[in-house]
Amino acid sequence: MEQIKTYFESNFQLSEADWSIFSSKLTRYECPKKEILLHVGETENHLSFVEKGVVRLYVPKEDGELTFAFVFQDAFVSAYDSFLTQSPSPYVVETVADTILWRLTYQDLQTVYKESGIGNLIGRKASEELFLKKSQRELSLLQDSAEERYLKLFTERPELIQHIPLKYIASYIGITPQALSRIRSRIS
Repeated sequence: MEQIKTYFESNFQLSEADWSIFSSKLTRYECPKKEILLHVGETENHLSFVEKGVVRLYVPKEDGELTFAFVFQDAFVSAYDSFLTQSPSPYVVETVADTILWRLTYQDLQTVYKESGIGNLIGRKASEELFLKKSQRELSLLQDSAEERYLKLFTERPELIQHIPLKYIASYIGITPQALSRIRSRIS
C-alpha cells in the first residue's frame, strides 16, 4: 500500500485523516497472468491502481481480439465508462502478467468523495489520467504510422513491454503479427 500512498503524496497534499479514509476502502487483489477481471456484459465495479503488472483492455471479435489499451504499474485501470455509468461493459479487462491491484468499489469511491477533503481530487486525477491516455491513443491512431505507435509503446515502458505477447502489441497498433515482425526486423 506504500506505493499507492507515495503516488498520492506526490500528486496531492494528502493529510493523514484523508489517507486513513481512502486507504480503509482499498482492497489488495493479486491476480495471475491471463485473469479476466471483467467480461463483456458485466458492469465495472472497481477503480484500480496497478502496483505491479500489466493489464490490457480489448474487444473480442469473431476473427480475433482488438486490443485498445495497456495499463502499466503506477496507473489507474478500469472499464471506466462502465464504472461511471454503472452499465455493462462492451469490452474485456484482462491481466497480461502477474498483477497486484489496489481496488476501490464504486460505492466506496462515493463514500470517499463525501467523507474526505481530498476524495474529489483523487477522483479527478484518476479521471484525467484515464482521459489523457484515451485521447493520446486516439490521436496516435490518427496521426502516427504503425511503426511510430510501436516505438512510442516501446519507449514508454521498455522494461514491461517484454511481458506483452507480440500478438497483443500488433493488435494494439492495428497491424498483423507478421507486419509487426517486419517492423521489428527493420528497426533492430
